[in-house]
Amino acid sequence: MILELIKADITTIKADAIVNAANSSLLGGGGVDGAIHRKGGKAILDACVAIRNKQGQCKTGNAVITTAGNLPAKYVIHTVGPVWNGESEKNENLLAACYHNSLMLAVENEVKVIAFPNISTGIYHFPKHKAADIAITTVNHFADKEKIEKVIFVCFDDENYNLYLQKLGI
Repeated sequence: MILELIKADITTIKADAIVNAANSSLLGGGGVDGAIHRKGGKAILDACVAIRNKQGQCKTGNAVITTAGNLPAKYVIHTVGPVWNGESEKNENLLAACYHNSLMLAVENEVKVIAFPNISTGIYHFPKHKAADIAITTVNHFADKEKIEKVIFVCFDDENYNLYLQKLGI
């Protein structure tokens, strides 16, 4: 499995799947979630509404998959990251679950290239250095990693990009 790091807008990434740092409603919001819904179009919202009608809200740490609508990816994997409130171990486990469950969905849907944003580091205030460690560790220790050809860490801001550069040793 190849790990790649880029500084970009995840909605422009050509991959089999991009991951959305969603909220539990799955109906769009701010940050990357809002951008994915806006650029992806109504097909993503319709798919999210269908999922909600079937299962209710998406719980923190869980993930669901939809079409990517108008985006250059085939799928969007929506995962709900934890809101940082200082409960370190609980929140760290939930964030790791976001990455793990997204990768599991990727394997189930024969995704070979997946792109992750910096989950929970925006308005959810997860400490960026901790989030980067969790993301990299979870991806590196994923059991079925031979089924994923490439994981792209897509950083929108310089701070996250520089953290990943340092932690990946690039």
